[in-house]
Amino acid sequence: MPIALLALTLSAFAIGTTEFVIVGLLPTIAADLRIGLPSAGLLVSLYALGVAIGAPVLTALTGRVPRKALLLGLMALFTLGNLLAWKAPGYETLIAARILTGLAHGVFFSIGSTIATGLVPREKAASAIAIMFTGLTVALVTGVPLGTFIGQHFGWRETFLAVAALGVIAFAGSAAFVPGDIRHTPPASLAQQFKVLGQPRLLMVYATTAIGYGGTFIPFTFLAPLLTEVSGFSAGAVGGVMLVYGLSVAAGNIWGGRLADRRGPIPALRIIFALLAAVLLLLSFTAPSKWLALATVLLWGAVAFGNVPGLQVYVVQQAERYTPQAVDVASGLNIAAFNLGIAGAAWAGGFVVTHLGLVHTGWIGALVVMVAFALTVWSGRLDRARDASPASSSIDFNNPRTSS
Repeated sequence: MPIALLALTLSAFAIGTTEFVIVGLLPTIAADLRIGLPSAGLLVSLYALGVAIGAPVLTALTGRVPRKALLLGLMALFTLGNLLAWKAPGYETLIAARILTGLAHGVFFSIGSTIATGLVPREKAASAIAIMFTGLTVALVTGVPLGTFIGQHFGWRETFLAVAALGVIAFAGSAAFVPGDIRHTPPASLAQQFKVLGQPRLLMVYATTAIGYGGTFIPFTFLAPLLTEVSGFSAGAVGGVMLVYGLSVAAGNIWGGRLADRRGPIPALRIIFALLAAVLLLLSFTAPSKWLALATVLLWGAVAFGNVPGLQVYVVQQAERYTPQAVDVASGLNIAAFNLGIAGAAWAGGFVVTHLGLVHTGWIGALVVMVAFALTVWSGRLDRARDASPASSSIDFNNPRTSS
């Protein structure tokens, strides 16, 4: 494995850590900056909004910048954003720091796959991408609980300082080992991206992604205060619970991928969304009990991100049928939809916490996930109706003569 690929994986690890570690630090940050939990939740919303904007817009605008130069610029921006968070004198500065790092996040994962595949022979391209994205999984399993531990014991600012140090190491590794002559095809223009957004069936997938993830992030954004104020965990124990959650997520991703391979994306998504809604509903009842809450968090992790493989496979399938000239764009916009869901969920969760209370985030999140379940069922019915129509059966979408 090229050492340059390890540098990319470390970058993904650092970026994944800074995205999700904020969840374990919200009560600490809110207390230190003397803001309410809903205001602290905006640190999650605005970061995700930065990712959603950065991925399609900035990737298109930087399409002709050499990949290594762009990569180094992104890691420098990421590091500066975390240093700004470390020294932030107040809430507004911390908001600005989160938006900056979110912008770097969005572009990094848009170009990361291209860079990773340019480092290995063509037959190893998929493995290279998988290795790079392992950094995100490892961040959930180790980076987030470790960052939460640092924040609980040494202060939330020191967590951002530690992540900035990871950014410096990743920058140095990329500067030293990533070749400067990686070839790349300029990404799709903004006009091409808008064409993808004009396809109703793709919009339905994006809505499913945003709503499905929105449902789980309504309670997840406020998991730390839920654990301390409702379940009775100490602040120092939150990192341990996040570790349990991360391990469960890692297993759930594998299970979700195999389920989508075996049954197809729509049946897999129906199962996972139904289980996720059930677990979130259960959380509202088990949250007051420390051990039952811990068991629910373990179940939650197993289904929280298990729909990622199915959603990505399904959006590619739909893009191959409706926008075959822009499959990569369609796939990338699904990542933007994911982050739009996070942004909206963190805001909605803050509204729920303010007007109803922490314990109500679970069942409300379950209702939102059921909307994604309904959209999945509807999509499956539309697919079956399309495939059963005589016009559809006479068209070979792999043959440009019949699909034009």
